[in-house]
Amino acid sequence: MHQEIRLHGHLNETIEFFATAAARDAYGSYFYETVGDRLRFFAPGSEFALDGQGVMHRGNGGAFCEYMFGVDQPLADLAKGDVCNRLVLYGGLYENGFNLRFSDLTGGRQSYERIFFEGNPICNYFFFLTGSVSGDLREQQEGILRLLGKTLKRSPAVGLNDDMQLADELFGLLGHKSSLYLFRLIHKKHRRYHDAFRILYHANKALSDEDFQGLQELADQLGVDRYQQERIRIDVMYKHPENRRVVDEYKHILIDCFRKGTINQLENARLTRLKTLSVRNKIPSALFYTLDKMLKHDNLLDVQEQDYILETREILEGIFFHERQIDSSIDRDDMIKLLHAKKCASENRDHTFEHILLNTGKACDEKIYNGADMALLDNFSYILTYFDRYDTTQAEVSQLAFMENVAISEKMIRSLLGNRKAFDELQRGLFDGLFFTGVLENKYLGRYGRKKILALRQGLVEIEEGRLTVHTLVSRLEAIDAEDRLYGVLRDHVKERIRNFYSRYNTRSEQQALQAEVAEELCAKGLLEGPLPGALFRDVVVNIKKEAIYIHSLLPQIIADQDIALREDFLENSGLDRFYVEELEREYFELNNLDLEGLYQIRQGLSA
Repeated sequence: MHQEIRLHGHLNETIEFFATAAARDAYGSYFYETVGDRLRFFAPGSEFALDGQGVMHRGNGGAFCEYMFGVDQPLADLAKGDVCNRLVLYGGLYENGFNLRFSDLTGGRQSYERIFFEGNPICNYFFFLTGSVSGDLREQQEGILRLLGKTLKRSPAVGLNDDMQLADELFGLLGHKSSLYLFRLIHKKHRRYHDAFRILYHANKALSDEDFQGLQELADQLGVDRYQQERIRIDVMYKHPENRRVVDEYKHILIDCFRKGTINQLENARLTRLKTLSVRNKIPSALFYTLDKMLKHDNLLDVQEQDYILETREILEGIFFHERQIDSSIDRDDMIKLLHAKKCASENRDHTFEHILLNTGKACDEKIYNGADMALLDNFSYILTYFDRYDTTQAEVSQLAFMENVAISEKMIRSLLGNRKAFDELQRGLFDGLFFTGVLENKYLGRYGRKKILALRQGLVEIEEGRLTVHTLVSRLEAIDAEDRLYGVLRDHVKERIRNFYSRYNTRSEQQALQAEVAEELCAKGLLEGPLPGALFRDVVVNIKKEAIYIHSLLPQIIADQDIALREDFLENSGLDRFYVEELEREYFELNNLDLEGLYQIRQGLSA
């Protein structure tokens, strides 16, 4: 058994600290003193001091913290699913980028700004110890790495800020004559911003304009810079349970691809499915882009440079970089090619397109600075204007297609009308081809998403022809969205009733009784106003029967026989959304402890 002494205090309005001493006879030890405005902790050979500006350390030990999602992280750590913490030992240096060696130069001073910039923006730990390691400082640090490194890199107590659990884990690895000293530093202003954003984001996985404005005012009041705001927001979004599951699966596939240096068709299909799922689940694309960037996703595509990239280079690099003696203006055909190239790049998550565009912009700036004709800037601005229209329209159409409870407004419809007119001025039908054709062919488009997209496409035409008002189209889309939400609520309640109370629900009288009870329950909960639509209820019951047939009869047969055709036939003809069926499949595999790799193979049409 060991004893612990813990000291807690506030250095100033920004920094809070907890200091823990753990030893067999900790109560008999004196381990700190105050010198002016400095708080000093010490043991034979080591010390750690705090003041209003930063920390000073001498002796053995180091610093550790929980990794923030999206920060630069060694691939060795990223690839290990159980590594969750960053560890830095004093005097450690990497030779040639990967060989770690230690020196005796372990002393130093760090400002709080640097600590919370390079480490975790909320909480960082420091430590030193006595006993268990011996020799000069270099040898002590090597011994600490062997003794505590694995635990410090993996302990979930670090992210939970559980000093007691952490001290227990670490002290259990030390000898009986050892002592351990832990120091936890907390940035109170960053923590307040983190907690405020977490509460708002976890409420519905999105922030209203009003909430975001309030959050920005809080950040300004606290003095939280934009870089730290972005780090904190991305980490909070990643840690949302629904987001983390999808992002971790994406990360796992991407790491495997990075290790072997290529992405094959199967893996690319998996990544595409996850990205499509992320839109439906309101998972920020920034989480995926961060992984793509860290793992150099662009360099892994197992194909030669795509035709649309070659065409983009020809138009942008050729016109802007090489053809100085000829007219460099972008004509209508060039713009149409670039828009189709942007669409292809977006579908393939190919950031090469954006890199080419960025390089083009830099070259434009340099040429204008060096006296080039301002028409060059006009050409580039012309391109960016259409790309901005593309991004806005693509985001609005995707949200309408794959998300429930979308904020549908007259402003959005008018924006789509303006963009439709601009694209169709380039080429008749271009708007439809860029934004509707692809999404309607997407296998993951649900039936209500399809209804909304078809209603939007027809409604925009009718508005231009003067046969429909913007207000009426908004009402149509809102009605479809409301029915979509009611269908989901109804399905969940009916399944719960069937599971708990109804062993049979085939006869008309049984279904009428079930309908009445569910309607009463929904009304009592405030989830239903007015009568329950009979047609929608019957649709739910029929689909629940289809689910039962698939899970209990077809899916076991599909798994046993690797019958991909049977699965596709059911998905094509059942009327059930592919997203929903895939969640049922995942639940079935997890419930029966089956290897999820088998599920991936079935989905991609491969034999086991």
